[in-house]
Amino acid sequence: MEERENTMGSRPVFPLLMSMSVPPMISMLIQSLYNIVDSIFVARISDKALTAVSLAYPLQNLIIAVAVGYGVGINACIARSLGAKRQEETNQTAAHGALGTALHCILFILVGVFLTEPFLRLFTDDPEIFSMGCSYTYIVVCFSFGSLFHIYIEKMFQATGNMVMPMILQGVGALINIILDPIMIFGLFGFPAMGVTGAAAATVAGQILACILAVTLFNLKEKNIRVSFRAFHFDRRIFFRIYSIGIPSCIMLSLPSLLVGILNSLLVGLSSVAVAVFGLYFKLQSFVYMPENGIIQGMRPIISYNYGAGHLDRMRETVRCSMISCGAILAAGTLLFLAVPDYIMMMFGAEGEMMEMGMSCLRIISLGFIFSAAGTVFSGCFEAIGRGLHSLAVSLVRQLVVIPPLAFLLAETMGVTGVWIAFPAAEILAALLGLVLYRGQMRKVKLELLGSLEKEERR
Repeated sequence: MEERENTMGSRPVFPLLMSMSVPPMISMLIQSLYNIVDSIFVARISDKALTAVSLAYPLQNLIIAVAVGYGVGINACIARSLGAKRQEETNQTAAHGALGTALHCILFILVGVFLTEPFLRLFTDDPEIFSMGCSYTYIVVCFSFGSLFHIYIEKMFQATGNMVMPMILQGVGALINIILDPIMIFGLFGFPAMGVTGAAAATVAGQILACILAVTLFNLKEKNIRVSFRAFHFDRRIFFRIYSIGIPSCIMLSLPSLLVGILNSLLVGLSSVAVAVFGLYFKLQSFVYMPENGIIQGMRPIISYNYGAGHLDRMRETVRCSMISCGAILAAGTLLFLAVPDYIMMMFGAEGEMMEMGMSCLRIISLGFIFSAAGTVFSGCFEAIGRGLHSLAVSLVRQLVVIPPLAFLLAETMGVTGVWIAFPAAEILAALLGLVLYRGQMRKVKLELLGSLEKEERR
């Protein structure tokens, strides 16, 4: 136990940050790749099958948003209590986290049973697509408990500084899904051909088996946290602390989907090509932001731990190193999009209007990348110290408050180009807001830590 505490609290910040950031980067890459493989197998059934599965994505994204958002709250609270060496609080937080996750499982069973059909009817009246969509959605939503508990355990591992184990667990789940997909979809090795139902079964099987492995390894390997209900006593303050970070984080994770929906409604009236270009941009930018998100995941527990330990200088150094690292990554992305947008678009077979519009899109939007480093780092810092609403405020400015109204306004005079300009404008404003809030919160944290020190001295 001491070794991990000493590592989180004393190891030089930059190598510590890198060691904790690379595994989540790899995890996210694995996740992206297996989602692509999943779609490839389903597409071989039929176009309607792919459409049916795609209709379930919003509900699947909601499950992930709830699990990860709640997990971020658990992660921050546990890392902070570990840093403060409050073992009982650590264990109680972990137990409350398990209880909350169980409640979420029940919630999604009810969502799957009662809302699947009404939800899918909003998007299709094709009886074949509807039938396949229901078969797939019922399974992936009602049996999402594997994913929910897997992410809960993953975030507890990360809270102790162990980023390798979540990467391994993610890889195992992805591998199981990839292996089972063709077997269950097409009926290999004596299995019946289950089509879309098989794709859903393969997905939840991968999640459940990864969850079982996660529980087993957590009980065997993790010595800093004990999840036990023998000495459990419900404490609404612990729930409040977790959800005060988790709910804003959940909302933040849902914002990109909402933004895409709003802008697509605008772009479809301007140009059908613009919708396709915007869709390609979102796929491309995920690979630019993937390593940055890894940095943020590695940063959070370091800041939370040192917040609990009262190490303000290490908190500031972690933010500084994270800012430099994210800035370097996003600067490289900017240079790539500015220098060779034509080659990037050619990868997707773009030509003519799509090529011209795509090059303009990549060049203009990428101008905001470097500023987004500030917004995302500040948001991650706020989550780590329990200021979930501050993090949400920055994210709202980045993705919802500025972009849609400015895009609609500029589109009137500049067309599609105006929509692209809204992105760097929003990133600049979010960076400025984040900086102001960060300075204010660091002053409060300093006063808070000084107050705690004075209390200890009186004792």
